[in-house]
Amino acid sequence: MTQPPPPPPNQPPGPPQGGFGAPQDPPPGGFGAPTPPPEQPGYGYPQQPPTQPQYGYPQPPTLGAPPGPQGPGGPQYGYPQPPTQPMGAPPGQPQQPYGYPTQPQYPQAPAPAGGGKKLSAQMQIVIAAVVAVALIVGGGIWYANSGGGEENPNAKGGSGSTQGQGGDKGNGLGGNGKEKVPANTQSKLSFQLPKPKVTDLTDVTGSWITDKAFVKTGVNSIVAYDLDKGTPLWTLPLAGQVCGSSRHVTADHKVPILFEATKRVAPKFYQPCTEVGVVDLTSGKLVWSTSVTGGSAGDQKARFSEITLSGTTVAAGGSDGGAAFDLANGNPRWKPSVDGNSCYDMGYGGGEGIVAARKCGSYDAGYVMIQNLDPMTGRPISQYKMPAGVKYASVVSTKPLVVAADVGDTAGDGSGISDFFSIDEKTGKLKAKIAASADRFGASCRSTKVEACSKVLVGNNRLYLPTEEHEGSTGEYGDETNEIVSFDLADGKTTSDKADAGDRYTLVPLRMDGGNLIAYKVPPYDKGGQVVSIDGGTMKATVLMENPSDKSVRDAEDSFSEDYSEILYGNGRMFISALMVSKPRESSSTALKEYLALGFSTN
Repeated sequence: MTQPPPPPPNQPPGPPQGGFGAPQDPPPGGFGAPTPPPEQPGYGYPQQPPTQPQYGYPQPPTLGAPPGPQGPGGPQYGYPQPPTQPMGAPPGQPQQPYGYPTQPQYPQAPAPAGGGKKLSAQMQIVIAAVVAVALIVGGGIWYANSGGGEENPNAKGGSGSTQGQGGDKGNGLGGNGKEKVPANTQSKLSFQLPKPKVTDLTDVTGSWITDKAFVKTGVNSIVAYDLDKGTPLWTLPLAGQVCGSSRHVTADHKVPILFEATKRVAPKFYQPCTEVGVVDLTSGKLVWSTSVTGGSAGDQKARFSEITLSGTTVAAGGSDGGAAFDLANGNPRWKPSVDGNSCYDMGYGGGEGIVAARKCGSYDAGYVMIQNLDPMTGRPISQYKMPAGVKYASVVSTKPLVVAADVGDTAGDGSGISDFFSIDEKTGKLKAKIAASADRFGASCRSTKVEACSKVLVGNNRLYLPTEEHEGSTGEYGDETNEIVSFDLADGKTTSDKADAGDRYTLVPLRMDGGNLIAYKVPPYDKGGQVVSIDGGTMKATVLMENPSDKSVRDAEDSFSEDYSEILYGNGRMFISALMVSKPRESSSTALKEYLALGFSTN
């Protein structure tokens, strides 16, 4: 997990609300009013109903405190600071090995009692074979957790593709994915969108794929581009900058957004994030837009920082409270309010359900409630009170319900995660608390956002997490790698699931595809990136796309960091786009060219 850079300089002061204890970003947010972007890779691609996941690097199946000391990480995903090094470039310093268990020592063949004759070579072989069989039968769990054994030479997927620990039959999970292996997995660079000219740091978070277009937030606009040529298909001008957008999209390509009522002007380059709307990504039309009053905003327009979607309900939350709207016409279903306990909805998780993270009490003596809501009325169906020491919480999945939090600010790296909580959404009872120490795992949540986690997936009743980078098998400079592992959401225990990135690559989970995982493989400095499908049953990775390794294309891909970008993949196409854009850098002959987005295609 990773340390965030400081927030952008144009943020106005806001109420005391922050990264699990730190002062909060300014009230307007979501995808705008320069708030650090949330996202998650795979953001915005129409999602199937999640069947959710888990995570686990070999460790004892116990719950509670993180199993090891906390440690520093890299930059947090979603913050607008430029990365310190381009994606795939050789790291500054090699890390220590990730912590594989030591190789078990096999017993020596016993000598005859009394120190008589030595056993024959044949007898020693027989005894050794018996011991080995006993170890395999009795110690199979160690083998599965450690990932020992050779890579299957027949496994598809090229570099880093591995045969899953469950063997050919796997664990009975996975499958039903829509993404198929293209006839040719070698991609070409389809287009490069130039970075727009801006006078100040500007949030451009928000990107989606339809059957005809790649759609991207621009400056005071949303623009659709041809999937293969990158030529504009339509442009939707807006009154102000987009400052929030949903990662969930309807089947007919409609998406909720937040935007500012007027354009930004010097010197503050900031406007309140008050307008709620729905965009038709097919036609490029703003279906409706509205604003509401109430909550701590009183008679003024309520300010929102994020927005989501579940069924026919659009829900927006922020420091002024939460509100919900009818997807079809924008009619309010509930408005911001503050009750007698000073409770208000900070934000919502969407998808299969609507789950609120509700802040109650004073800043110094407050607590957080997780409420599964009736999407038509906002009334709680169930609720769970987060432990003491939790100031903010992030909803990873609504069904099954999985929440991330930094309990007592113990993560120590700005990732917003010390533990995951698996909660029964019907009863509100805690099923499992899963410790996820920052020095082991690479997921990240924007702590002041409720639905802004990245590098974490839920599916197959599991929580899937990437490990932090560690030294590869060669132990050479630039040989860092990682894995994706899982936890069982029913009991919080680690499973035998493990997908290896392979030496010099690192895996970034993007989204679920049925029971399979779609992941991006960050390449070494001399290779192109890859997109792989990981079977949820066997954890076998199959390459769907491999990007060109020639220098000009590598430089373009490397100009994006996976921690500061949105990465979408679907139907043989991959799009990687910026979350923030800033003023042009000072001219330099060695400076990397900057882009708003890149498109790759195997079609």
